[in-house]
Amino acid sequence: MTGLDDYTSWLAAQGKEFTSYDELWRWSVDDLAGFWTSIWDHFEVGGAYDRVLGSTDMPGAEWFPGAQLNYAEHMLGEPGDAERSAVLAYSQTRAPASLTFAELAGQVGRARAGLQRLGVGRGDRVVAYLPNIPETLIAFLACASLGAVWAACAPEFGARSVLDRFAQVEPTVLLTVGGYTYGDKQIDKTTDVATIRAGLPTVRHTVSIPYGQYEVDGALSWPELLNEPAPPEFDQVPFGHPLYVLFSSGTTGLPKAIVHGHGGILLEHLKAHALHLDTRPGDRILWHTTTAWMMWNILVSGLLRRATVVLTDGNPQYPDLAAQWRLAAEARVSLFGTSPSYLAACRTAGVEPGELPALRTLGITGSPLPGEIFDWAAEHLGDAVHINSMSGGTDICSALIAGNPWQPARRGELTAPCLGVDVTAFDAAGNEVIGQVGELVVRQPMPSMPIGFWNDPGDHRYRAAYFDSYPGVWRHGDWVTMSPERSFVISGRSDATLNRGGVRLGTAEFYAVVEELPGVADSLVVHLEDPDGGPGRLLLFVALAPGIELDDALRQRIRQALREQLSPRHVPDRIDAVPAIPRTLTGKKLEKPIKQILQGRAPAEVVAPDAISGYATIGAFTA
Repeated sequence: MTGLDDYTSWLAAQGKEFTSYDELWRWSVDDLAGFWTSIWDHFEVGGAYDRVLGSTDMPGAEWFPGAQLNYAEHMLGEPGDAERSAVLAYSQTRAPASLTFAELAGQVGRARAGLQRLGVGRGDRVVAYLPNIPETLIAFLACASLGAVWAACAPEFGARSVLDRFAQVEPTVLLTVGGYTYGDKQIDKTTDVATIRAGLPTVRHTVSIPYGQYEVDGALSWPELLNEPAPPEFDQVPFGHPLYVLFSSGTTGLPKAIVHGHGGILLEHLKAHALHLDTRPGDRILWHTTTAWMMWNILVSGLLRRATVVLTDGNPQYPDLAAQWRLAAEARVSLFGTSPSYLAACRTAGVEPGELPALRTLGITGSPLPGEIFDWAAEHLGDAVHINSMSGGTDICSALIAGNPWQPARRGELTAPCLGVDVTAFDAAGNEVIGQVGELVVRQPMPSMPIGFWNDPGDHRYRAAYFDSYPGVWRHGDWVTMSPERSFVISGRSDATLNRGGVRLGTAEFYAVVEELPGVADSLVVHLEDPDGGPGRLLLFVALAPGIELDDALRQRIRQALREQLSPRHVPDRIDAVPAIPRTLTGKKLEKPIKQILQGRAPAEVVAPDAISGYATIGAFTA
């Protein structure tokens, strides 16, 4: 029985019966209080509260006033879960490791006691410059158990990017490694760690986790922090008490420090895992992610469902592209999360997923899933695997639109709105539009919408980020087309609009056509508007496969494919080759920053070098 079946059977016993997903979704947004009460009760969150919604204002919705809880307590399970597998860790730096729920709880208790000895208490900030290893999860849960606030950056971030993030929250404790292994390369981070420590004057203690050959001088060691046994305890905090701070990509300025709360993340991740990802007790979840990406937070929340989380660090494509598929088979993974770009690379290289008898769900995040890549995955994985393409983000630390066990996956589309999410498409005047491109918006509050941004008096930055366009309505920043059946197609970021001759063109559809062509490995499209109102110039940049040159014949094939598969408006005015397409560290193309550079702004004004991969290639982009 799926998690959705179990939930709806429970609802039926309460007198609420639903015969379709659409009917269930409509109830979930028409009766927000009833729906979120059912999530609280079905998943046995426990404890009293005054009411479900004290205020429905956006921003400023007040969820479950009067409630006292702790996210970490729900993550570590009940006594009956003690011998269940909680963590499997695979690393390129050290040997595999595993933890049961009892062992995880014991380590969290020790880490909590150690942090208390360092003076950490409710509201203090603990920051981690750590890879995706068990110690990171342990420290995070120990921090949460105290009501302290967590923030993390992955070790591949440079010192400047880390300081741009961590300095905003003024931490008291820094946890770090001195380096790591990436494939066959040893990466020394001790110089960056020294710079970070010097740039964080509020840090009173640095804790170094033994990891690889590089050591951090003058720091408390992780074994010293955990040297005293202590039972795990959990400070009860209000529903909206800060749990962690997630940071935006920071490609065009200081990263937004987005604050998420204990209760909102607890309820949203219970719902997402059980009712959309179909995570069940005993499942194993592999989602290659760094600790800086919100997918790490989603991954580890699999513990809420008593699943085993598979932690990985290093180069996911070492020694070859098939490495992730082999690991999924070895770990007997039931939920494997990946990106369209990885699947596309496997398809191009002829990589076969192989036998994956435990796999039930393929999770897709990061960018839209082109129809051709969907076909490849469906063909190679078979009908027993549900392809669940999802769209959401760091802002809500979950999905807005996703698949579910009751509806088949839709080729080239996102299946449906998530339960409890009143998502739709708006035109510029704020009217709902069907069958045409509009802004992706959310009309009612979600528990995991941010508490706010850190150090943002009056919520000025927060309001400007999401609520300036449509007062009282969340604007997510994506172009989307909604069908009459409420499936969705994401066309690209609305802040990187291609508006040619008054017609909006989505970037995702360009990439789906261009990157399907033999020899094209990656691409980026930019529209430079004409200040006099003309059509402007549409520029396409392509990164080519090894040994391929951009000659007139390839340019003609690209133009012909765009004209035939999309429209004459999609044919670029110019096509240039570049060494690589620069991306954020979470894999998003730098559409808006490249456009700003082509319009004359200096790269240093719009791009933080440490916040992107491929910074050295920016000079190849010319107008």
